[in-house]
Amino acid sequence: MVECPSLIQPLLTGKANEGKSMFRSVKNHSIEYLESPLLSKCDFLTHAFCTRLGGVSENEYASLNISFKEGDEEGKVLHNWNRIAMAFAIPLEQFLVVNQVHGDDVLVIPPYGDFFSTRAELNHDAIVTNRTNLAVCIKTADCVPVFFVDRIKKIIAVVHAGWRSSALEISAKVIRLLREKYGSAKQDILAAIGPAIGRCCFEVDGTTADAFFNQKNNEEFLFSCFGTNKWILDLAGANRRQILNCDIPEENIDVADLCTSCRQDLFFSHRGSGGITGRQVNFMMIKGDAPCRVLTIGDEYPRIQ
Repeated sequence: MVECPSLIQPLLTGKANEGKSMFRSVKNHSIEYLESPLLSKCDFLTHAFCTRLGGVSENEYASLNISFKEGDEEGKVLHNWNRIAMAFAIPLEQFLVVNQVHGDDVLVIPPYGDFFSTRAELNHDAIVTNRTNLAVCIKTADCVPVFFVDRIKKIIAVVHAGWRSSALEISAKVIRLLREKYGSAKQDILAAIGPAIGRCCFEVDGTTADAFFNQKNNEEFLFSCFGTNKWILDLAGANRRQILNCDIPEENIDVADLCTSCRQDLFFSHRGSGGITGRQVNFMMIKGDAPCRVLTIGDEYPRIQ
């Protein structure tokens, strides 16, 4: 078994553990979240890997659950979204959450104009955009949130990388899209890998392991439990390796190195809770001119699912 790093000391001191770049802990009003030091250098960017702390939900969903689909009270979930919106001064209707389906489809949002008409069109596990004032979101409760930023062209991407999407090499697919569609240079692409279930807690069967055997350098993130048909899978490590295999410099990658299952005091964990739990939100936004709009929910409420 592999031990998870302690969150408390590295985040309170801001010091890296054994030379690793540790995310910073930030509290804004009631909302407690993490920031990547690497992405924080981009002054055109707002980003947050939220914890489960700072909301009003109770019991299994305590406290900042942002998913309406897990059994929590609708009013409390909406209250949680309002708290996030107010903390970051982002109107609620400017948060976009897609229907995460554990695939590798990427939603590309143009800088202007409409990009969907029905929720059915939002069945994706990654979003790429250069649009300003749109907070693109990933919900997690063990899966890996991966953020990409082209720091020169000001393009962002958010990725929901569960084991199925990781097996489909979704992070590598997004990098290829950035380079082919937008002309992003590999040295300009930054990546931040947020909190997710660690290899300390993610034992998988042979069928799941088989999905990773064709990936280059899989020995770095897939480990056999000798004498059994069980394997240890490092999901964050799998996505990090995909990024490195796309020739992104190692110094351009931040990894939170925090296990959501070990730290259920700070994060929701589907596996750690036995399947009944909430979801935390991870989001990123390119700053633009402040919109002349009042923070409302009204008819925009169905946008947040």
